[in-house]
Amino acid sequence: MLPFARKLEYLGYPDLKAESVNILQVNLGWRCNQACKHCHLLAGPQRPEQMTKDTIDEIIEVVRRWSIPTVDLTGGAPELNPHYEYLVERLDQEGTHILTRCNLTILLEPGKEHLPEFFRDHRVELVCSLPYYQEDPVDRLRGAGVFQKSLEALRRLNRLGYGESPDLRLNLMYNPAGAFLPPAEGPLEEVFRRELLGRHQIRFHRLFTLLNMPIGRFKEFLKRSKIYERYMRMLVSGFNPATLAGLMCRSLLSVAWDGRLFDCDFNQALDLPLSTGLPQTIGEFDLDALGRRPIRLGDHCYGCTAGLGSSCGGKLAEG
Repeated sequence: MLPFARKLEYLGYPDLKAESVNILQVNLGWRCNQACKHCHLLAGPQRPEQMTKDTIDEIIEVVRRWSIPTVDLTGGAPELNPHYEYLVERLDQEGTHILTRCNLTILLEPGKEHLPEFFRDHRVELVCSLPYYQEDPVDRLRGAGVFQKSLEALRRLNRLGYGESPDLRLNLMYNPAGAFLPPAEGPLEEVFRRELLGRHQIRFHRLFTLLNMPIGRFKEFLKRSKIYERYMRMLVSGFNPATLAGLMCRSLLSVAWDGRLFDCDFNQALDLPLSTGLPQTIGEFDLDALGRRPIRLGDHCYGCTAGLGSSCGGKLAEG
């Protein structure tokens, strides 16, 4: 297999560089109320990693000082961090656009039932995990009973205007149920919309597709199934240079639960920090240096560039 960095060199990219930092993606911790089979972070209920309030205050100061327009909150389940609501409130005061990557079932956990109203009051845009519109594939990926709990959470959000009001964005995130590329986003979104509305009276704004990255818990599955090499060959053969312009690492910076900086959440999972000579922690943040940084590459990057591309915001190329 040709290393990803060498592949880009052949295409005239001796360095793949960031173009800006428009999104600060903040991983608030690896603790989660689920333990999904495709999780790239090995997140779960027993993980102890949680961002401290001191680090959260550093993030707030960076957003304020450098006028970062969007903060994308992720985990684990970001809502399990004890300082999650404090962070959202402070970011809202700064006028920041706030996204939360929500697994839906967290909204039914004891002590978290108020979160839909909290999201609404602070105009939090939601990207909610729902790998499929049918029960069996969802429960196989995310655990028994998750589909029905997800539907109940979506109904609660819909009752507050999420999925209908343009100010209360409710997006869904689809992951393949196995070792294959996501289908085309547009037609799949139409199917999701028809099935969820027709069968469950559930509305949403957009559907994003995200490839299962060959790292973390999904890599363990691929290795156990003896299909890791086959999966990587599929990603390599599916490489699409049209995805390079839109790669999320070119406009996003990832902040780990301990305040370290990474080019993306996947590099964070692999403990691949920023290149030497760059600021390495949120306390050292410098927009001029980070907004034009060379990006740390690995063969997992074939996952973002295969087919129509894959990112936290969905596909990267037309097709």
